[in-house]
Amino acid sequence: MSDTQNPSVHVAAVIQSAATPQGAVIQATHATVAVSAIPAKDPSACPSCSAIHSPAEIKANLKTCPSCGHHYRMEPNDRIAYLTDPGSFVEFSANLRSLNPIDLAGYEEKLSEAEAKARMKEAVITGTCSIEGRAAILGVMSFNFMGGSMGSVVGEKVARALLKGAAERVPVIMYATSGGARMQEGIFSLMQMAKTSSAAAEMDKAGVPFFVVLCDPTTGGVTASFAMLGDVTIAEPGALIGFAGPRVIEGTIRQTLPEGFQRAEFQLDKGFVDLIVPRNEQRAMLVRLIDMHKPGCVPESASNSGIGKEEI
Repeated sequence: MSDTQNPSVHVAAVIQSAATPQGAVIQATHATVAVSAIPAKDPSACPSCSAIHSPAEIKANLKTCPSCGHHYRMEPNDRIAYLTDPGSFVEFSANLRSLNPIDLAGYEEKLSEAEAKARMKEAVITGTCSIEGRAAILGVMSFNFMGGSMGSVVGEKVARALLKGAAERVPVIMYATSGGARMQEGIFSLMQMAKTSSAAAEMDKAGVPFFVVLCDPTTGGVTASFAMLGDVTIAEPGALIGFAGPRVIEGTIRQTLPEGFQRAEFQLDKGFVDLIVPRNEQRAMLVRLIDMHKPGCVPESASNSGIGKEEI
């Protein structure tokens, strides 16, 4: 059996004799150390609990670990399938395609690669749907498409969804996951922050509910714009939520950040998130929120306490 096959690998450390400046001699020493071979981690193991489940089991469990509930990243088509009533989702703004506004070399090739990888034309898909019979406008982002970055088309599609909701008085639900603004489009990507924030303000002005679900990760310019402007901000368990990443912050302030910094649970404790809802409960929660935000609806806490509409 060769050394590479032997579970115990012998490592010899040799220090050669040498004369120090003071004339002393360091004698040669030989040490043999037994090192147990460390097996490579199974790539199919859960990153949270190391349990091993087949891809079919994980998919059947809404891309969460059956053992510990770890939430894997999920693509838009899968989210649409479990959230919406069968056959109810109708995409709009489907033909919008990104150009190269600052003529950046190689950007068109990156877009083509992203389309093939994510099997989408852009990093967000928007459409009308129903959820247990309730009409809604749904937007779902994909981190597989250039890190879910927000360029001109992503900003336009999000803004159109919000403005459509305001005009038709239909609740808007946006699933956000993004690394931030798409810097390949320069200042045009940064302009999307203002555009989407303005559209969210129109929703507020019209009195139409806007619900945001923050998925892992939601950072950068998306966090700094529409993703934090919902009437109710929901997060998936364990999602990374912030503006700059933890390593950038640590390098800037030269301090060690607390454990769990920027995770959904930390943000809930600090008031940046209203609810943490596991994936298998999100459909029911969204239905409840839509019903609670209907005109004339009496909040549960008020009806349970005997307070009438006029007193709210």
